[in-house]
Amino acid sequence: MKKLLLMAAVMLSSVGAFAQHAVGSFTLQPKVGINIANITNNGDYGKARVDFAGGLEGEYQATDIFSLSAGLMYSRQGFKTKDVNVAGYTISGDSWTPSYLNVPVLANVYVVPGLAVKLGVQPGFMIDKDDAEDVNTFDLSIPVGLSYEYNNFVLDGRYNWGVTKINKHSIKGADDTRNSVFQITLGYKFSL
Repeated sequence: MKKLLLMAAVMLSSVGAFAQHAVGSFTLQPKVGINIANITNNGDYGKARVDFAGGLEGEYQATDIFSLSAGLMYSRQGFKTKDVNVAGYTISGDSWTPSYLNVPVLANVYVVPGLAVKLGVQPGFMIDKDDAEDVNTFDLSIPVGLSYEYNNFVLDGRYNWGVTKINKHSIKGADDTRNSVFQITLGYKFSL
C-alpha cells in the first residue's frame, strides 16, 4: 500500500511538468533537427539523405486539448542516388539537395498531457533555384506527426507528405515524383 501511495504521489507531482500551457497563451519555439529526405517514385537507384532542419514555431493554446501552430522552417531536402556498378566499374551516386523555406500550419490535439497529435498543411518555397527551369519552386506538403513536451522541451517527429509534383515537365518514369520527408526536431517553448 505504501508503494502504491508513493507511486501516486510521484505521478501527481510530475503532472505539472507535462501540463499544456494555459488556455489563451502563446508560445514561441526555436527548434533544430534533421530531415530524412527522399522523393517518391525514384526507382531502384534512389535513397534517402539526412540533412539539416531548423526554424521557429509559434503556438496558440485554444483549449485544454487543442492548439494551433504556425512556423517558418529552413529545410534541406532532396535525395541521393546509389552507386551503380557498370561493367566492373563503380559510378558514384549523386545528390539533389534543394533548400526550402517551409511554412507549417498545424492543428495540435493533446491526447494526454504533453503528447500532441499534429496534422496540417505546409507550403514550401525553394530558395536555391539552380533547377528552376526544370522543377517547381513551390511545394505543398501535408505534415502528420507527434510531439512530446517535458519542462518546455519539445521533441517533434513528423512526416511531410508531398502533394505537388517536383518536375515542371513530363519526364518518362518520373512524372509523379514528390517530396517525402521525415523530420525530427528538438525545441524549447518560451511563453509570451
